[in-house]
Amino acid sequence: MAMKTIAIILGRGGSKGVPGKNTMTIAGKPCVAWTIEAAKTARCVSRIVVSSDDANLLDIARGAGVIALPRPEQLASDTARIDDAARHAAEATLQALVLDNGVDPGQPHPNLVILYANVPVRPAGLIDRAVALLQESGCDSVQSYTGVGKFHPWWIARVDPQSGLVRPWDGDVLNHGVFRRQDLPPAFIPDGGVIALTWRALFHQVPGAQEGPHRFFGVDRRGIINAEGSVIDIDAQDDAMMAEAILKRVARGA
Repeated sequence: MAMKTIAIILGRGGSKGVPGKNTMTIAGKPCVAWTIEAAKTARCVSRIVVSSDDANLLDIARGAGVIALPRPEQLASDTARIDDAARHAAEATLQALVLDNGVDPGQPHPNLVILYANVPVRPAGLIDRAVALLQESGCDSVQSYTGVGKFHPWWIARVDPQSGLVRPWDGDVLNHGVFRRQDLPPAFIPDGGVIALTWRALFHQVPGAQEGPHRFFGVDRRGIINAEGSVIDIDAQDDAMMAEAILKRVARGA
């Protein structure tokens, strides 16, 4: 039996900013359900696993017909790293494929996509785009980005809280001498839509990968660009309201 891409959906139970954000109702469905649907519609994905310490979230995953993997407590704290949780999920899923589905453990390991349960809005085809670039380029990882818009690094300043004195964040010229948004060079920030990566990258098997929390991205890192606002990552109540509005508008075909 051949393996394609494993989608790993990560969602902790605890959230200080928006309690219960991964299971809160967004446009009539639990938030995580939107991510599960995105993974199901991706042509490249052959297996979906939801990793969480939240029993309610795991029940939603089971109801959706995907693998529900209880996450160990040490991988679900505020300080736990996503790559540790992803490795736990990847190993458990591969073991199940070998034992239950007759997968040959000697064949090449599958590629992986990491998806966050608190992202109910993604562009159609995003997961397939990321995996296609991963496979075609032979890179270690692909992450989705969006433009920073008016929050460009050239426009970041230091403001003294006492005197109100404004100084450049770096360099000697405030705003780098640029005062129109259209004159700013393109700059992008990760948007949380998708991370596609090889098994070797996730398991720190890429020679030369820099030590630290982002070692799992490997050495050859690529990006795909999404339109501003096309990915909604719920970290505040305003994000939930925006996601609700967008998804309802899409449902109406507007």
